[in-house]
Amino acid sequence: MGHIKTTIGFIGAGVTGTALACQLWRQGYKVVAASSRSITSAQRLAAKIEDCVACFSPQQVADLADVVFITTPDDVIADIAANLKWRPEQTVIHCSGVHSTDILEPAQKYGAHVCCLHPLQTFAGIEEAINSIPGSTFALEGDEFGLSLASDMATAMQGNIIMLKAGDKVIYHAAAVTLSNYLVTLMKTSADLWQSFGIPQEEAIKALLPLLKGTVNNIERLGIPGCLTGPIARGDVETIRKHVAALEKDHPEAVDTYRLMGLKTLSIALARGHLSLETAGEIRDLLEGRGQRLSSYYDDLYQELGIDFESRYPSASADKLL
Repeated sequence: MGHIKTTIGFIGAGVTGTALACQLWRQGYKVVAASSRSITSAQRLAAKIEDCVACFSPQQVADLADVVFITTPDDVIADIAANLKWRPEQTVIHCSGVHSTDILEPAQKYGAHVCCLHPLQTFAGIEEAINSIPGSTFALEGDEFGLSLASDMATAMQGNIIMLKAGDKVIYHAAAVTLSNYLVTLMKTSADLWQSFGIPQEEAIKALLPLLKGTVNNIERLGIPGCLTGPIARGDVETIRKHVAALEKDHPEAVDTYRLMGLKTLSIALARGHLSLETAGEIRDLLEGRGQRLSSYYDDLYQELGIDFESRYPSASADKLL
């Protein structure tokens, strides 16, 4: 195990830093130093790991470790990279989902290697984070040496690996936020609607969670589009009409979310193969809240799918395009 002699330090002792430090230590890496805005946080991290020292400054960590993780909030990473003295052959790794290694350029000027290792996981608390790292995906981006080192670490933590280019990071992170953070928003939106018939939020969430878990299970088991159920997948126009009317009347704050998500769902339902183009056009008009010639819907499909879209969706025929 060649990594035994490599010393690792963490600047930033929050949930992500602590979880990664503990996991790497468990896999035999030598985690020797930690600092944080609060010495208490650094001490809490150090207390979890044998022979790890709580440092009063980021520079102390940089002086003690061969590999330095910057696990601070995203907005602080560039300042830390710019204000510390680094060593040639040192490796500096940040864990931001949105930033590339460009912000570590000051460390490169000292001759240090750079990499980003971003765990594609949601960390609400330290213990949950430590336990959820194995099996997670790690997005890596950096120079050759940094990537090799980070790949070994991700593999040791039983993670899956995807390699990104610097220009990929922002869209990669936007995708993660859309799924993880906005799922919370969708749950709250649904739970808020339940309050209109007297079910408190906490009770609503408890009732809705099995539905959410069942959906996630269906995605895993059947994939997309096979997992899609519900009125759009069935082409149940009248149900959707009732939904929109009721939301517009009593919950206008939720109707835009319903409409937008419905429109996004249409293409999934069409790909599943059980929804006709005529019905899809009706649903789209209903969700857009305005009359629209069906032919324009076909035009959009033509743009999206190409000339063979009729053969992909047999219910479309030339005379319907007129």
